[in-house]
Amino acid sequence: MKIRAIVTGTTGMVGEGVLLECLSHPDVEQVLSVSRKPSGVTHPKLREILHADFQDLSPIQDKLTGYNACFFCLGVSSVGMKQPEYRRLTYDLTLHFAETLLPRNPGLTFCYVSGAGTDSSGHGRSMWARVKGQTENKLLQLGFQKAYMFRPAFMRATPGQKHVKGYYNLIGWLYPVLRRVAPKYVSTLAEVGQAMIKVVQKGYPKPVLEVPDIISIANN
Repeated sequence: MKIRAIVTGTTGMVGEGVLLECLSHPDVEQVLSVSRKPSGVTHPKLREILHADFQDLSPIQDKLTGYNACFFCLGVSSVGMKQPEYRRLTYDLTLHFAETLLPRNPGLTFCYVSGAGTDSSGHGRSMWARVKGQTENKLLQLGFQKAYMFRPAFMRATPGQKHVKGYYNLIGWLYPVLRRVAPKYVSTLAEVGQAMIKVVQKGYPKPVLEVPDIISIANN
């Protein structure tokens, strides 16, 4: 199965890592990056749309057709943010993007990056986990042909990445140790990208993928 994928968040660590996996995979024939700023990556498969306001996709919506996968890696930290603003930039923004894609790409598989600790009940004490859980639940109800919620935790960046958080560079040397002592919470970004590609091609019996699921899919 050949994949034509839309990738968001390509100027962030997760989105860039997923983008690199898509560009190097032989079954991904076309990639569209939708972001506010250029990704800094050039490749024959890659096309970019720069768009400032993800709350209003009407100027670009007609360009978001003809795809069978979306790897939604766009996200913000909740640190220092109150719930209404975090919800607007997480739940509202993600759902608007998904609802724009759905009628234009009826066979599309939607993969959403939330994070380990996301609260599926949507009513827990942690604000970010609650909002992420509500976002996951709504995405699963929209009616995509397939939808998967990815919950990575600590991820080792792919060699050559430009958009890597500073503290990841500082603690990256711990990766081999963490992989042994806390395997349920440690993966590589390459495994996240590979798992996304494989669930588009082959599916997966669970809609919510924790770290062990991500690693299993990527390596089998």
